[in-house]
Amino acid sequence: MKVSELMTLIEARSLTPDVSQEGEVTCGYACDLLSWVMAHGEAGMAWVTVQTHLNVVAVASLAEMTCVVLPEGIEMEEESLSKAQAEGMCVLSSPLTTYEICGRMAMKGIPAHG
Repeated sequence: MKVSELMTLIEARSLTPDVSQEGEVTCGYACDLLSWVMAHGEAGMAWVTVQTHLNVVAVASLAEMTCVVLPEGIEMEEESLSKAQAEGMCVLSSPLTTYEICGRMAMKGIPAHG
């Protein structure tokens, strides 16, 4: 599933509009503990988190994730968004809860991380 399709599925909007929404989402993950995500993150992942600081972008980029998804309409700090833009990391904001986002992804066949 492409990021653009994920956006429709979870009613999200892009916080990094200059970053391509054509990246392929191959798996999903929800976690707010960065050290845990560093150990379990993988390429192609859509990571759902309430964290919004610079380290989120660093972890997502390091693992070559496809996108970061912020639930419940959370916004990301401008400094973090600038870094995401520079790294080509798509950041989305959805009005849905983490539970709802993951449920919809699972129902569409996006597996949990492998």
